[in-house]
Amino acid sequence: MPARNVLISVSVLVVTSSASVVAQELAVGIFGGSFLDNTKICHAASFEKATGAKVNFVLGNSVQNAAKLRATRGRSDLDVAYMDLQIVEQAKGEGLLQALQPGLLTYLGNLYPSAVDADRNWVGIMYSGTTIAYNPKLIKEPPQSWADFWNPAHKGKVALADITATFGQHFLLAASRLRGGSMESTDAGFAALKELHPNVVTYYTQADQLVSLFERGDIAIAPWSVDRIGAAAAKGVPVAISFPKEGAVGILPTVSIPKGSPSTELAHKYIDVLLSPEGQKCFAEKQFAGPTNKTVTLPDDLAKAVPYGKIVEAMYFPDTAALARNLPAWTERWGREIAR
Repeated sequence: MPARNVLISVSVLVVTSSASVVAQELAVGIFGGSFLDNTKICHAASFEKATGAKVNFVLGNSVQNAAKLRATRGRSDLDVAYMDLQIVEQAKGEGLLQALQPGLLTYLGNLYPSAVDADRNWVGIMYSGTTIAYNPKLIKEPPQSWADFWNPAHKGKVALADITATFGQHFLLAASRLRGGSMESTDAGFAALKELHPNVVTYYTQADQLVSLFERGDIAIAPWSVDRIGAAAAKGVPVAISFPKEGAVGILPTVSIPKGSPSTELAHKYIDVLLSPEGQKCFAEKQFAGPTNKTVTLPDDLAKAVPYGKIVEAMYFPDTAALARNLPAWTERWGREIAR
């Protein structure tokens, strides 16, 4: 072969190899903190080993991930996006997501029906819920009801989430339902929050802000998610889970593939790892996530600490469309009545 042809062949080989490397990178928009840490252990490690691809995680909450999809509509920089249910439903309604392909998902048929979108625009990867987090050093008997937040013994030791956070919206609903209200009638909930306001030491906006507050003993009780509480407790933070008798408020974190994803087939392989029995059990053990794959069996002690079986059955899952419809008015009223 002439020298010139050899050089051309080598150049083509280099370009082809470089393109192959780029194609084997997966951009994943994901929540931070312990959620990311345990995703790396339970999911990313096995995915990268099986495919040879590299996962590039891009941190963001549900609202931020949806905003990224809107900003790059139809030509997404993300291949997989993590969003809570109410936000992913908004993204779906705006036409930002593509339908998942059942033929590329081995475990799709093993999921509980509530974890699969009717149009397959998203799948739920775990059950969580807004429930009661308490400091067992300061509260000896586990709280039994959402009403325990109003216990005078906790004055100055209560943390609540801001209305912009999922936990804040859920606590408003819990307070409303506790006082005879509903999703469409939150007057009783706002009145209850105004009554509780003098006992509140802070309104947090980021989930992991509670870690240092519990560590320092600054707070005794807060609404927080099951998975965050469990993960913090496993690291030695003085916090414990209590499921109120009225039921926790359900959270369903989801994953979806945006329209315009550069690596659709690889994205399906990543999601398949999340839905696998091994991936789900690992995440349940490390992140205290309730499995959405109904073939997963948990040991008794873990089954009592995560949304699983009867705990899931007792949970209240808000109507996400109604929540999205009401949130602007709630936010305006919160600023006027609670955060002033």
